[in-house]
Amino acid sequence: MSRGVEWEIDPTLDRIRDLVDVLGEPQRAYPVVHVAGTNGKSSTARLIEALLRERGLRTGLYTSPELTTLRERIAIDGEPIGEERFVEVLRDVLPYVELVDGKHAARLSFFEVLTAMAFAAFADAPVDVAVVEVGMGGTWDATNVADGAVAVVTPIGLDHTRYLGETIEEIAGEKAGIIKPGAVAVLAQQPVEAAEVLLRRIVETGAAAAREGIEFGVLSRDVAVGGQQLRLQGLHGVYEEVFLPLFGDHQASNAATALAAVEAFASGAPTPGEADLTAVTRIAAGETYAGGAEGQLDPALVRSGLAKAASPGRLEVVRTGPTVLLDAAHNPSGAAATVATITESFGFSRLVGVLAVAADKDVAGILDQLEPVLAELVVTRSSSPRSMLPEELAEIAEGVFGAERVHLAARLDDAIDRAIGLAEETGEYQGAGVLITGSVVTVGDARTLLRVGEGR
Repeated sequence: MSRGVEWEIDPTLDRIRDLVDVLGEPQRAYPVVHVAGTNGKSSTARLIEALLRERGLRTGLYTSPELTTLRERIAIDGEPIGEERFVEVLRDVLPYVELVDGKHAARLSFFEVLTAMAFAAFADAPVDVAVVEVGMGGTWDATNVADGAVAVVTPIGLDHTRYLGETIEEIAGEKAGIIKPGAVAVLAQQPVEAAEVLLRRIVETGAAAAREGIEFGVLSRDVAVGGQQLRLQGLHGVYEEVFLPLFGDHQASNAATALAAVEAFASGAPTPGEADLTAVTRIAAGETYAGGAEGQLDPALVRSGLAKAASPGRLEVVRTGPTVLLDAAHNPSGAAATVATITESFGFSRLVGVLAVAADKDVAGILDQLEPVLAELVVTRSSSPRSMLPEELAEIAEGVFGAERVHLAARLDDAIDRAIGLAEETGEYQGAGVLITGSVVTVGDARTLLRVGEGR
């Protein structure tokens, strides 16, 4: 952790390339499904991994950030690597890290070292396929030394504007960097500005395109107990009666995107760099991913895989009486999805919010989205050094909610207790709820305080 973050050094892949080179390029020991985007990356990556594992493949999953323990970021067969194994992998790569450190003006960053550890752990396992989530951006992200046979881009919005650009087009340009020559690009529904940038990248690289709403998507969805019932259009067929134990239209979209990614992978997506026109057709010729019933996945495996899926910290119910929800929304578009899902899937008569958010986020935008559904709001801070001071957050929140609806707590544990007390004031336990949100760190801290099991 003392190595710092890569975006405070300089945007380059030189250091991580040198490191994986001396490690023997472990990221090339298995095919990769690479996942970028602004919202839904972790959920989509987890859904892809669940479907691949249900097909009998040994999987590696690299996600970030963690909820509870750093080991969550590197998972094999759905389980975080053990403590001893984590230390072993670090010790294995450390001599090479120090060697590369000596070649550059800046040392390898924390994320670069952890990414190399994940690649090495997956190669050593060995895994049949790795699902790799981008840390931030795409082009200059340390994970981009891997060439994804399938490149998945979840919805793009304004976030990390200090580092990725201040417009949707600029941010999309960074995310598009994971699309490599010959790959299949699976694109979730995008703003028009982002879609144009991504499609240009696809044409430039000769990749194939599979687009939500055109080649694949959600045909229908109904709210169900504990989640939702879906009918999905895949690249190779329709999948009926799919139960997803996650809430919201955005999670249904994530499931459809994950399904398309696994179909593309299972159909023999060419290794990046290969121009296998028998497997895919090219958008440059006005064509897109070539589906067909012969490539359809076993519907029973799709149903069982998605039914077992989990996405901790994403509208996760961790307590009842009153209901306590944890959600890692950290930007306005994420908060909007959270609000829409709560409105659709939960019948709260009174909902109280707990908010701790990073100071560099669009705090006013997040508050604007939350205000219509929250009766009252308790502002606090998380354990992150980037967390906005509660006093500053309260001042912004009062401008949106009004001073009478905003309460301040210096610590998250006190904020949670206060919010539960406020929710219970009506005595309607079945209709009362608490939403804890603002960042992944906030949710991770809350899981620890509420003694929720280790995130996976």
